[in-house]
Amino acid sequence: MQAVVFTVADYLLARLKQLDVTEVFQIPGDYVKHFTQALERFPGIATIGAANELDAAYAADAYGRTRGLGAVSLQYGVSTFSALNAIAGAYVERSPVIVISASPGADARNITDMYGVTFHHSTGDLHADQNVFENVTVAARTLSTNVGAAEAIDDLIVEALTHSRPVYIACYKEVWGQPCSRPPRTPLKARELKGPPDALQNAVEQAWSMIAAAKKPVILAGEEVLRFGLCGLLQQIIDASGFVYTTTSLGKTVLDEGGPKFLGTYSDEAAIPSVIDAVLDADCVLCLGTLITDDYLIFIEKQYANMVLATAQGARAGYFKYPDVVMKEFMQALLAKFKGSKAYPGKAVAPPQPAYPEPWKSNSDPKFDAQPEVITFNRFFQHSMNFLAEAGHLDEIVMPLGVSSSMYVATNAYGMRQGSFIASAAWQCVGFETGAASGAQLGSRKRAWAVAGDGGVMMVCQAISTLAKYKLNGVIFVMSNQVYAIEQVYVDMSAFQTGQFDTFDILPHWNYLALAQAYGAEGFRLETVSDLKAALPQIWKVKDRPVLVEVVIPATDLAGQMKRLGSE
Repeated sequence: MQAVVFTVADYLLARLKQLDVTEVFQIPGDYVKHFTQALERFPGIATIGAANELDAAYAADAYGRTRGLGAVSLQYGVSTFSALNAIAGAYVERSPVIVISASPGADARNITDMYGVTFHHSTGDLHADQNVFENVTVAARTLSTNVGAAEAIDDLIVEALTHSRPVYIACYKEVWGQPCSRPPRTPLKARELKGPPDALQNAVEQAWSMIAAAKKPVILAGEEVLRFGLCGLLQQIIDASGFVYTTTSLGKTVLDEGGPKFLGTYSDEAAIPSVIDAVLDADCVLCLGTLITDDYLIFIEKQYANMVLATAQGARAGYFKYPDVVMKEFMQALLAKFKGSKAYPGKAVAPPQPAYPEPWKSNSDPKFDAQPEVITFNRFFQHSMNFLAEAGHLDEIVMPLGVSSSMYVATNAYGMRQGSFIASAAWQCVGFETGAASGAQLGSRKRAWAVAGDGGVMMVCQAISTLAKYKLNGVIFVMSNQVYAIEQVYVDMSAFQTGQFDTFDILPHWNYLALAQAYGAEGFRLETVSDLKAALPQIWKVKDRPVLVEVVIPATDLAGQMKRLGSE
């Protein structure tokens, strides 16, 4: 019997398995066939064949956020370019994803050079894929030979881990199937970044002068703390300083939510009033791992001079910038300062969270106050989050959200567990949550509890069939109002009073029960609050298949959170 050859593809898979990547999302193709064939037979890694490229790449992104590293295998050109949007989101929001592909091989390239033949899926420029992905990855390479392939693969994985961002690796078609040495048994790990000691000292001293003078300091934590494994260090800083803290929308659930120091999530004007007041009235805001987007323009305009900011891009204390400072070192130095000062920890305590049914009741559109059975955005979250909390299910779910009215309303939720809120809050991609559901569930080993709008589901509804194919009981709630509500908010909010929506924001009506049946999902249609309350326990009992839930809400429902955001 012929001995099985250990190949370049096997080497990459072995390295992924060492890092607890036990699933790889895939769209097959002829160029990448040697990798996909190796994946099919590789022990310990399951192939997740997605319905389309966005489905596969969103899933890999969510997997990377929950597991620490994700991987997606794509055909050259037609697949990679289709997945580009999702990988760009992973780049912006710092999700480590290995993008795997293969290009026309050496023979095809010779034919192209000699005869000017344009090969299928190619633009004619065989470097185009790598050139494009260089813009949304921290490293991109195309390997033309197995010589040095192991070292190149290691370098790329290390870059992904070090920067918590995607990398792109392609091979000439034949290279994935060529022989390769086996990897060492020691798993790869991120490089330990070090900055100039003098710059760190200057940054910490400037920051400390601001912190020590503050009477109402607040910590604003972001997603990079979670991505880079610094949650424990953040908790130590909170404990040593005694400061209250909040998170951005993207950084929500960087720690378990709760306790006397947690204010709630700061989502600009969508946040609850006590959180807004605490952040905007603070005389020093210690921003750790925080990506500041245009969702926070009010905050920036008011608090720029009072910010102490440390991210993967460097540090800033007020108007003084320190681009070479490493976030982890900065946090460690601040922790030492707090521990060495007799003035800390402080006694600050966060205001109590609004008592149920708040914050939902006061944010529900008042035009429906006389119709308590009408489901609104806020009533949906009021009852669904209460169900999860009372039944003890918050430990068992992960909640993916694309950009939508639901995402901003959901930021008001309290009591969620670390890493359980996954949102496209910076890249702001409609449909992320539906595609991300499989990756979120497989990566976290918890149940995906996704909330989408009609538009989001319509963009990547095929992802429901991926959940069904692999017997995943993820739940997709569709807030069915047949309009792009979030788009309309920023175009003309008067539509929510008149009912006259812009034509481009009106969506078609879908039969979601029929769609659920077609894709092999359990289907529910909920028209009243009573329907919702009765269905939630039934939904939870569904096993081994996804659940698609149409939540019927009025097109004119304008959540209070969105009304405030749209009025800025």
